[in-house]
Amino acid sequence: MPGVPACLAMSNPSLDHTAFVLAHTTVGTVPAVPEIRLHLSQDAISLWEQTEAEAGESDRQPPFWGFAWAGGQALARYVLDHPQTVAGRRVVDLGSGSGLTAIAAALAGASAVLASELDPFAFAAIGLNAAANGVCVGTTGDLLDQQANDVDVVLAGDIWYEKELAARAFAYCHRAAANGATVLVGDIGRKFLPRELMRELAAYEIPVLADLESTAMKNALVLALA
Repeated sequence: MPGVPACLAMSNPSLDHTAFVLAHTTVGTVPAVPEIRLHLSQDAISLWEQTEAEAGESDRQPPFWGFAWAGGQALARYVLDHPQTVAGRRVVDLGSGSGLTAIAAALAGASAVLASELDPFAFAAIGLNAAANGVCVGTTGDLLDQQANDVDVVLAGDIWYEKELAARAFAYCHRAAANGATVLVGDIGRKFLPRELMRELAAYEIPVLADLESTAMKNALVLALA
């Protein structure tokens, strides 16, 4: 696990990031994974605007950490229902966001869990959410150019929405699989996931915020790299 103890973050969120997450979210259960509680927002647009104002950036990426995305919910549900997938194994969660799937892996008995993110607000949210569920999740930055030879399971939720990111993420997943890792993906039909290289393990109907997905329900698949 790149030499990082499971409970230590490689990037330490400032108190401002932690205070922001606490001020703009409420703790609630996740629809498809009620065993897990997260700091969540119910207003996507308002949270995005507030995050941009706090960071002083008008073109900041959306606050992915403030919501339980359907692909991540499906993947977390699968991991909790099939704990043998991660139990006793080293897990990396790519584009962790709120930390939902990382937390599921920790609850299911993973020996170490590392959540990869770029957003300092996400680091804060992951730390708060892990604590809310009584588990230990380490955090790190971008792993996608690494060799992926020190991980047993790669989890990749709903991260397939942008071409360059998806290509880099899939290359990392492919390297990990070549090194013997299990690669599990959550997907709602995003354009840039090479579905022809995956096999379906499970399908779920996931309640979602209409502001995010323009619908109240999404069909989400859990896929494995064939």
